[in-house]
Amino acid sequence: MSDPEPLSDQPFSYQQTKNGKVFIFWYDKQAKILSGESAAKFITEIESLDDAGAQLLMARLTGNFKRGNERQAKSKRDR
Repeated sequence: MSDPEPLSDQPFSYQQTKNGKVFIFWYDKQAKILSGESAAKFITEIESLDDAGAQLLMARLTGNFKRGNERQAKSKRDR
């Protein structure tokens, strides 16, 4: 059975560097690097979010977020 809230353990974190780059980590492993305009937009957006919203934003940006419907889609294809 899957976890109803997969981001509840807060697997994502980020670090901003002095030169404006943003490193996004998933379970302490680097998952994405943002720079320039995308890094600035990320920082502006994440500052206004709560913890759950920040986790969702980082999950969306890295692509490391399963929606939970993969099995349903596969079973429908196999019919």
